[in-house]
Amino acid sequence: MKLRLSLVLVCTFAVSTFALDWPQWRGPDRTDLSKETGLLKQWPAEGPKQVWIYKNAGNGYSGPAIVGGKLYTLGTRDGSEVLLCLDAAKGTELWAAKLGPIFAGQPKWGDGPRGTPTVDGTKIYALTGAGTLACLNLADGKQVWSRTMQDLGGKTPNWGYTESPLIDGNQVAVTPGGAQGAIAALNKETGEPLWQSKDFTDGAQYASLVPAMINGEKQYVQLTQQHVAGVSAKDGALRWQYDFPGRVAVIPTPIVKDNMVYVTAGYGSGCMLLKIEPENKVTLVYKNAVMGNHHGGVILYKDHLFGHAEKNGWVCQDFASGEQVWAEKGKFGKGAIGYADDMFYCLEEGSGTVALIEASVNGWNEKGRFKLDPQTTIRSPDGHVWTHPVIVNGRLYLRDQDLIYCYAVK
Repeated sequence: MKLRLSLVLVCTFAVSTFALDWPQWRGPDRTDLSKETGLLKQWPAEGPKQVWIYKNAGNGYSGPAIVGGKLYTLGTRDGSEVLLCLDAAKGTELWAAKLGPIFAGQPKWGDGPRGTPTVDGTKIYALTGAGTLACLNLADGKQVWSRTMQDLGGKTPNWGYTESPLIDGNQVAVTPGGAQGAIAALNKETGEPLWQSKDFTDGAQYASLVPAMINGEKQYVQLTQQHVAGVSAKDGALRWQYDFPGRVAVIPTPIVKDNMVYVTAGYGSGCMLLKIEPENKVTLVYKNAVMGNHHGGVILYKDHLFGHAEKNGWVCQDFASGEQVWAEKGKFGKGAIGYADDMFYCLEEGSGTVALIEASVNGWNEKGRFKLDPQTTIRSPDGHVWTHPVIVNGRLYLRDQDLIYCYAVK
C-alpha cells in the first residue's frame, strides 16, 4: 500500500507540475492570460531569484513554448535558423534542429526568427523569418515536412515573417499573404495545402491568427495593413472584412470576445472595436487613439484592455466603450506585457527592466522591479528587448536575443 500511495503521489506531482503548459504564442487560447496562481505579489528589492540563464540562443525575438517540462524556441546557429529544445527546469540544451537560412533583411533591428513555435501532441511547428514552415518531432527535432510561404504565393514582409503557426484540428493555419490567398491551411501531418482564402488577398504583416466562434461558426481572424477580416476555418471563405488604417507595420494579435473584435497597431493607427452582427455584418463600435500598441501586446482582463500605447504610455482602456481608465507615462518606458495571478509583468524594451504591477483599474501600482543582467552581447545597434514575458509553472521566462532567463516567481 505504501508503494501504491507513493506512485500515486509521484504521478499526481508530475501531472500538477506540468498542468499549466504554454504550448504556443500567447498561451493555450492565445489570450496571454496565464492560469497560474499562488505567485509572488511583491518582489524583493533585488527582484525574484534567477534560476538559470542560457547563453546560446543566437539572434532572434522568438518567444518560448513550454510543454511537459521542455522549453522550445527559435534562434540562430551556424548560418541557419534553428529550433531549440531546453530543459525548462535547468536551462540545459537537449537538442537543436536546423530549419532554414537566417532571415537577414533588416540588420538594423537584428537578424533571425521572430515567431513562437507551436506544440501539438508529438509534433512541433515553426515558421522562420524567411518563411519556411516546418513540422518536427517533439522528441528529437527530426523534421517531418516543410513548406515555404513562397510556395503559397507569399512575399516575405520587410521585417520577416513573424507569425506563430495556429494548429486547429487536423490543420495548421498561417498567413503567407498574396494573390493566392492571404491565409492558408495545410494538413498538419503532411504539409499539403487544404485551402487558401482566395477572396482575402492582402499581403502578410506581422500579426498571428486568432480562432474564434463568430455567429456560430469557427472563423480565423487576422489583421493586415489594409483590413481586419474573418474567414471560415473550414474552407477559407471570406466572411467579413473592415478597413484598417495600418501604416509601416501592423503587429499586435487581434483580441476576440464573443462577436466583438478588437485590433490595434502603432504608427498612428490607433485602435478599434468591431461588432460582427448576424449574417456577418460589421458595425464599428469605436475607433480612437487611446491605445496604439506597437508590438508589446495588449491583454483583455476583466473587461479592460492593458498595454503600452505610443501616445499615452501604459494604459487601461474600457473594452466596451473604448474610454481611457488610466494612463501612466513617467514610471516605466515602452515595452511588452504578460499576465498571471492578478498581476502584470511589464518589460521595458530599452533597458531590459521588468516591473510587477497589479492588474487593476485603479492605476499603476508597482510591486517590484529588476533589470536583466547580464544583457546580450549580440544585440544589433538599435535593437531592443522585444520578446514577450511568459509565466508558467511558477517561473518567469524572458529573452534578450542569445540570452534566455528563468526566474522563480512562486
